[in-house]
Amino acid sequence: MATESTVVVENIGPARKRLKITIPAAMVDERLTEAYASARSEVNIPGFRRGSAPIGLIEKRFGASIMEDLRRRLLTDAYSKALQDHKLQPVSDPEVDETAADMEVKRGKAIEVSMDIEIIPEIALPKLEDVEVSRPVAEVDEKYLADEIRRLGYRFGTPARIDGPFQTLDRMVGKATVRVKGAKQDPYFEAAECLIVVPDVEDEGKGQVLGLMFDDLSKHVTGKKVGDAIVLKTTGPEVHEREDIRGAEITVEFTPTQAERITPAEPAAVAETLGLGAVENLREQVKLSLESRRDQEQRAAMREQAAEWLLEKVTFDLPEKMSGAQVARNIEMQRIQLQQQGLEEAQIEHRLAEIRGASEEDTRKRLRAFFILARLAQDLGIDVSDAELNASIVQMARTRGTRPDQVRTELQQNGRLNEMALSIREAKTLDRVLAKAKVTDVPAEDWNKIVAEKQKAAASRVAPKKKG
Repeated sequence: MATESTVVVENIGPARKRLKITIPAAMVDERLTEAYASARSEVNIPGFRRGSAPIGLIEKRFGASIMEDLRRRLLTDAYSKALQDHKLQPVSDPEVDETAADMEVKRGKAIEVSMDIEIIPEIALPKLEDVEVSRPVAEVDEKYLADEIRRLGYRFGTPARIDGPFQTLDRMVGKATVRVKGAKQDPYFEAAECLIVVPDVEDEGKGQVLGLMFDDLSKHVTGKKVGDAIVLKTTGPEVHEREDIRGAEITVEFTPTQAERITPAEPAAVAETLGLGAVENLREQVKLSLESRRDQEQRAAMREQAAEWLLEKVTFDLPEKMSGAQVARNIEMQRIQLQQQGLEEAQIEHRLAEIRGASEEDTRKRLRAFFILARLAQDLGIDVSDAELNASIVQMARTRGTRPDQVRTELQQNGRLNEMALSIREAKTLDRVLAKAKVTDVPAEDWNKIVAEKQKAAASRVAPKKKG
């Protein structure tokens, strides 16, 4: 009688496998007996010496938790064995069959479960030669300095309750009801405290609501008041984490219940709040911060060019349809990178909404780059150490003005530590490519024109949004 788990591996598309794992009844019985014996020796039950309580009493009192713990361990061990036996290299956590969550462990009954995994595909990598990239060069001028000090003025400004009419940068909180045409549930989603910020002038009317970008948000919220019914309409991005809203007609019904307007603090007050004393010290500190951000963005631009070079050199098939897990991983890695650059949460959410609204072609390019860099990292022996992960957490905490332990806890609770490690690995891999690249300095003005042309081309590939 088999006492080891068995697995059948099926190809379900490029870079994807389905593992059909069977844990035989004999193995379940053996491990269950061991689990109860272990619990019997460890727990204290009144009236019995430790290790002498009847197994039946142990099952009655602790059976549910023992079964749940054993179920997780059996599946984890079977999954690890499947990867080792079939030499599979996953790039993310497995997508486990939904029935596994409700599966019961019973004596005399085998466990059967299905898992889908992404693996590093077979890729023919190019030699890292003849790579050419541009390095955008810019000085932090008076305009950037003034804009950043203005932003800090709003950050440390004085909020005051208002009823309206709403204007630029006013903040509204209220109930939002999301309806998705064709969805099984109606409403699709409700938020009791949805936050909407009237877009700044530089945003050209665009703003995000619940993670979705609305190109005409200003038109719908400017001039409104507390209690007004505001209706926003759009089309779900073609590559969104939630597959059921891709391409669907989405309506957001929002009623602000309260609003506030921030009177920005004067530079002297900001300097005092930050403990910098004179305004000149504030200017110097802001300039240093902007220069650091500039350097990070400069490096990011060079890494992006290195990734584009790899994409041009390497071809391979991708799954026809990107899963929600793939898109979510892309979004979370982008979130980590933006947090590492020191952007505020509102800026990050705005940028992520733009990323969600990108064309499917652009998102698939990001997925192709992910696989290429995973394979390249493997071939180059690039990994992420605990020290590097901790250093990144410390840096993120510094830019956000909080403690590293708070950042780590937040990342753990949101399940983003893995995405942070992947982001660090990608950066190290691209830096290895750049180490052999020919670098040419380009004035920031010229570089911005190049980026604008790319964005224009990308925008032309995005389906028109439906507006209300």
